[in-house]
Amino acid sequence: MATHATNDAADHAVSLLQRLCPPSTFRLFEDVPLSVWKEAEEVRFRRDQPIQILTSNREYFLRSDGSLTSDWTTAMLLPQEQFARILQAVTQSSLYAVEEELRRGFITISGGHRVGVAGRAILNENGQVQTFRSIRSLALRIARERRGVANKLIPSLFQRGQAHSTLLLSPPQCGKTTLLRDLVRVCSYGARPTITPAKVTVIDERSELSGHWDDEVMFDLGPRTDVLAACPKAEGMMMAIRSLSPEIVVTDEIGRENDVDAILEAVNAGVLVFASAHAGSLEEWRRRPSMQRLFSNRAFTRYVLLSRRLGPCTVEAVYDETGQNVPK
Repeated sequence: MATHATNDAADHAVSLLQRLCPPSTFRLFEDVPLSVWKEAEEVRFRRDQPIQILTSNREYFLRSDGSLTSDWTTAMLLPQEQFARILQAVTQSSLYAVEEELRRGFITISGGHRVGVAGRAILNENGQVQTFRSIRSLALRIARERRGVANKLIPSLFQRGQAHSTLLLSPPQCGKTTLLRDLVRVCSYGARPTITPAKVTVIDERSELSGHWDDEVMFDLGPRTDVLAACPKAEGMMMAIRSLSPEIVVTDEIGRENDVDAILEAVNAGVLVFASAHAGSLEEWRRRPSMQRLFSNRAFTRYVLLSRRLGPCTVEAVYDETGQNVPK
């Protein structure tokens, strides 16, 4: 059974589901092949709908006997009471306790795993989402530590031992966070003479990069890394510059005007920046008015375009600060 597997990636996924699912639901997962759990990226729970398992290139639905099918019409429907128990595990039995996270449409759980939610949005007096009620869907994204995935980029992103300020670009689910995490580890440990060890501060607003949970950091970010968990990106970058003297600051999924201001402040203070953003190309990213400021000020001297063409973290291109190709 999968619960007794020695494969780390498979064990990682199965132990996570064991924490979240009631026994009657978890039993259905025990006969799922190790090859599926090794590659699993998402498990989607929908009330009164089939349970869906997604890998990098396949989708499966779960039957009532624990077997998998690609035909959703033959799959088991997740009963309302079992869905409710999974929701309780995700929210620790208190929607109020996770209300701040729900405003962003997801909850981060132990291990840095993100659970997206869908249901009825409750708006505040300003018309902004305050929380969700009548939640009917949970999209569990399985966070994985992939050591060494950044190694192929070292020749392009480091020069005479020093890192370039780097922005990772891709559509969703192409491995930006995974690659960013490994870059943090590489810089924090160093590897002379190729990489000079550096003090790194991670601004981990969603607690995904570090897997920060209950005073524990779940992923290895190296011996010279400090983490500001659950801290807004822009505010965290300024706090880090003032009080932690980082050589590199790292944050995920930039996009707001105040993110741009903070990155420019960091660069002008002589601090390198690693970050990521959603975009299908460098040109698409540049077309956003606030992002154009970063490009024109050469805040980043390397841009890495990722895809899923050969699986997550596929490097399609590396560009310099002018948008010219850099050999990979």
